[in-house]
Amino acid sequence: MKLRPNRRTALVVGGIAGVLLLAWLATSQGPLAPTRVTVAKVEQGPLVASTFGIGTVEARRSYALGPTVASRVARVLVDQGDVVKAGQLVAELDPVDLEDRVASGQLAAQRAASAVRAAEAQLAEARSRAQLAAASARRSAELRAQGFVSQEAADAKGHEANAATAAVDAATAQLAAARRDHERAVSDVAGVGKLRAQARLTSPVDGVVSARLVEPGTTLVAGQAVVQVIDPASLWIKARIDQGQAGAVRVGQPVEIVLRSEAARAHRGDVERVDWVSDAVTEERIVNVGFAARPEGITVGELVEVTIRTADLPNARSVPAAAVKRVNRQDGVWQAEGGRVAFRPVKIGITTLDGRSQILDGLDAGDEVVVHSEQGLQPDTRVKVVPAIVRAGS
Repeated sequence: MKLRPNRRTALVVGGIAGVLLLAWLATSQGPLAPTRVTVAKVEQGPLVASTFGIGTVEARRSYALGPTVASRVARVLVDQGDVVKAGQLVAELDPVDLEDRVASGQLAAQRAASAVRAAEAQLAEARSRAQLAAASARRSAELRAQGFVSQEAADAKGHEANAATAAVDAATAQLAAARRDHERAVSDVAGVGKLRAQARLTSPVDGVVSARLVEPGTTLVAGQAVVQVIDPASLWIKARIDQGQAGAVRVGQPVEIVLRSEAARAHRGDVERVDWVSDAVTEERIVNVGFAARPEGITVGELVEVTIRTADLPNARSVPAAAVKRVNRQDGVWQAEGGRVAFRPVKIGITTLDGRSQILDGLDAGDEVVVHSEQGLQPDTRVKVVPAIVRAGS
């Protein structure tokens, strides 16, 4: 059966149309279609670099008050949250035998003082006897020279003078020993007195009791804390900053602080210290941030977010950070010209938290760069600039 001319023409036209449709689909939507990309211009203007971290509120000055020897708690006079003054009694320990030891030491010091006075009197007597014996020996020697007394009598007087001098030396040594005994007794009293004073725990500063750790009747070892007191004026933030972003952090840089309890409000502060030692496990560095004005109702241990301003450039060129790619170990951007792309190396400066990278060299203000693409780009890839790229399933 033969096809009619009209039908044959229609089939030919339909075949051609199908081929053209397939060609169009292949070149516009299929694998031969140009890659769709979005572009942005290089902007010139102010650029602020910041780094972000999470931290906790801590007290820079915290005091754990406890005994220096094993003790038993007699009284605890404060509780968590109480405001205390410097020198205020916060707890008292059972002194056990310290009172008796203080009294015994005081009696020993008094006896030592009496011994010192007795030794001083003996020394004065020995000196008086020595002076008298020396004078008698000189007179006896003069009389012997004149022949009025015998040599034996003169020698006896000289012996008495020497003995009196030796007695002075002995009395002097005895007085020195008595004084040392007295000093030791006084030191013992002072030492026991300090132990007795340590049984009364007082606050070293005007502060707030952050913890009450034991109750009356508890037996403590040396160094165990009874209460903890913090200086509220010393509150600051211990923030953890990623090591990759901490290199630009310096003391004195301004900080924006957001408390977990006040997420809608930002407080001002500045960097007060940057630790020299980083955490090798978490790959973070500790940065301590102080408050410009301490917020009311802040609590120790509260989580905070800190944003540290590390650089403020009034006039810099920048592109979206997503436009910067690394090809063959070289930072650069893709540029679309005549429907095809080329890679252009650039020198990158700071990158901001809002996703912009500073261009130090390689681009001029107003140049267009590729920001996003449907697929990876290669030099001379055919591209089509579109306002936005809609992914499948979006």
